[in-house]
Amino acid sequence: MPKGQIRKALSGYYYVYDDNDKLIQCRGRGVFRNRGESPLVGDFVDYTVEGNNDGTITVIHERKNNLVRPPIANIDQAILVFSIKEPDFNTILLDRFLVVLESFQIEPIICLTKSDLMDEKMEKTMEQYMKDYEQIGYQLLMTYKDDPEFDAKIAPLLKGKTTVLAGQSGVGKSTLLNTILPSLDLKTGVISNALGRGKHTTRHVELIEVCDGLLADTPGFSSFEFDLMEKEELTYCFPDFVAKQDDCKFRECMHVKEPKCAVKDAVESGEIKDYRYKHYLQFFDEIVDRKPRY
Repeated sequence: MPKGQIRKALSGYYYVYDDNDKLIQCRGRGVFRNRGESPLVGDFVDYTVEGNNDGTITVIHERKNNLVRPPIANIDQAILVFSIKEPDFNTILLDRFLVVLESFQIEPIICLTKSDLMDEKMEKTMEQYMKDYEQIGYQLLMTYKDDPEFDAKIAPLLKGKTTVLAGQSGVGKSTLLNTILPSLDLKTGVISNALGRGKHTTRHVELIEVCDGLLADTPGFSSFEFDLMEKEELTYCFPDFVAKQDDCKFRECMHVKEPKCAVKDAVESGEIKDYRYKHYLQFFDEIVDRKPRY
């Protein structure tokens, strides 16, 4: 039975890239709907051929991960696009994205855009933030529209990987994708000054071959949720906490009210940044206060 990977989903059709470098337009079997399953872009599938270029997906192979928003599977890494200005850089939103990606074992790369809009004060602030996140272990790059060095920065990161492009609305994801692959000529949005965020411009999810890898453009969204995460998992999604938590007095320390907590001690000493710990407490409360699902 032929095998392939779903590279695009649009209007109920799934476009499967096969071993012969062809795109086969497929429908999903009704049994998927009966099971509450749905094929996703990035899925490796078996399919049957009907006619010259039509088929039916019969088997969805096991996924190593999948996201709900955006709906995509088998992702290696995510480039999180955050602007420095217009809209302003937002650490709590960045940490929210990082936590959810960590929970799916998706490697984050932080891409800061619009660096040409920085004044001297903002430049010093961003240098410190970059140092903070690099010390945690995250990879960062900084760029701006028409950056002549952008290709050299991005190409090695994409090679051999399936990458999702995500981030705050209005930060220039479509502009960035246009820079990577000019032939797409994606429509770029205009910032809404009243709301301080971008207008959604992306219409579907698609995996595109670029720089010897696959890159996904995704529908615009402003945040990831913690719907599937339990409070016990949260600490493992903060790498700077993981490095300290074995020294906590209690094995299952939540780093909130427990005594002799190594994470809180590291916050006091400045080894863990105070804003990271405040974000952790906010996310912790959000998970605890979440309404149960039935």
